[in-house]
Amino acid sequence: MTRETTDILISGGGVAGLTAAAAFGSAGFSVICVDPEAPVTRAEDAGADLRTTAFLQPSIPVLQAAGLWDRLAPHAAPLQIMRIIDAGGEYPDPRIVKDFDAADISDQPFGWNLPNWLLRREMVARLGDLPNVAFRPGLATTHLLTRESEALATLSDGRRIAARLVIAADGRNSTMREALGIPVTTTRYGQKALAFAVTHPIPHRNISTEIHRSGGPFTLVPLPDRDGMPCSAIVWMETGPNAERLAALPVEAFEAEMNARSCHILGPLTLVSRRSLWPIISQIADRMAGERTALMAEAAHVVPPIGAQGLNMSLADLRALLDLAQADRTQLGSAKMLDAYHRSRHFEVRARVTGIDALNRASMMGAQGLRDLRATALNALYSVAPVRKTLMRAGLGIR
Repeated sequence: MTRETTDILISGGGVAGLTAAAAFGSAGFSVICVDPEAPVTRAEDAGADLRTTAFLQPSIPVLQAAGLWDRLAPHAAPLQIMRIIDAGGEYPDPRIVKDFDAADISDQPFGWNLPNWLLRREMVARLGDLPNVAFRPGLATTHLLTRESEALATLSDGRRIAARLVIAADGRNSTMREALGIPVTTTRYGQKALAFAVTHPIPHRNISTEIHRSGGPFTLVPLPDRDGMPCSAIVWMETGPNAERLAALPVEAFEAEMNARSCHILGPLTLVSRRSLWPIISQIADRMAGERTALMAEAAHVVPPIGAQGLNMSLADLRALLDLAQADRTQLGSAKMLDAYHRSRHFEVRARVTGIDALNRASMMGAQGLRDLRATALNALYSVAPVRKTLMRAGLGIR
């Protein structure tokens, strides 16, 4: 049976896992990254992830250190203003509009938005430039045996990898987390999210907009122009049955409902991609690490897609891991390093999961009286400048 050795084995080749491979590889560690599926790197291919990711300001140094930002920046749409609209009145029209302008707290945008399929394309290309990184799509990590000195993982083709550190980036149903026996707490909302892209006649002006009515937010996130037309990515959260109904509608009927839900703020929206459907949950692992293994990204925490928190929390995980690994390379994967990682991340992760859970529940309100209460609270809370700036900094994860 073939056995290889490496500094780091990354189980999971999604956006978080690929970023981790590039970051640790750029820092000089030997890395093997595996994933059961080959990454889909074109929007038109079956299985393409049509969601987008907004990288907030604190994530950019991580991408720069990984040698990724120069590849990604030309394709990114800046997010200068975060707009929240309450449309929870009797009719689906905006009744309260609150803007959060990055210029109030920074000389940079809040972040930059990119399609997930494009992220995979550029990240895989970056790994190809790193001789100390081996990316092996089509292979799963099926078993994990850990001991004080190393972790021994078995792949789906039978080969075994001995690593000083295993990074579990293998998603919300993480095989590595289960192998370590780390429990999770899961909250199900009965929601699903539709993700797709649209063009529209009115420019988005780099404004990301969340429209709240019932069922969950309808979020329009800026993308670069498409075929000469302004373009946005949409994440539309709804109750599960309604989301499934919407996903099955003919395009003309879907566009009619989509335009009504958008309050026509960007003019008539035209669907320009297929629609993908994703279940919405919150989930948090009891610990961020086990013997010789660190959990990151959705193996450690899952949140609804509100406020661009999900992947940015994952890159905060990566930043903490990378700092600890570089501080003392002899301690890579040690109990000391992994205990420090858990302490540095778990409290903040738990606080953010709790906060996003509360925001999501508020966005789901269906009864008119509760929607009116939400609108009153939104207007009162976000009209106070110091509070608004504090919320912006908290959303970015800066002080």
